[in-house]
Amino acid sequence: MRTYKLLVYEKTGAILLDETITAETDDLAKKQGEAVLEEKEYLDHTHRLASPTGKLILFHS
Repeated sequence: MRTYKLLVYEKTGAILLDETITAETDDLAKKQGEAVLEEKEYLDHTHRLASPTGKLILFHS
């Protein structure tokens, strides 16, 4: 299992969500990240999901 980092930001730069996601693949992590964003209604906020190697899996500004 790999650990991914999901962050959601306010326009001021304040962090609204800082969550860790554990998944076996980037695709599974992306699906989990999208589900969290939808559940917490953060899809329209600036967000990013990064892999353990720093690769951006999801990004929205």
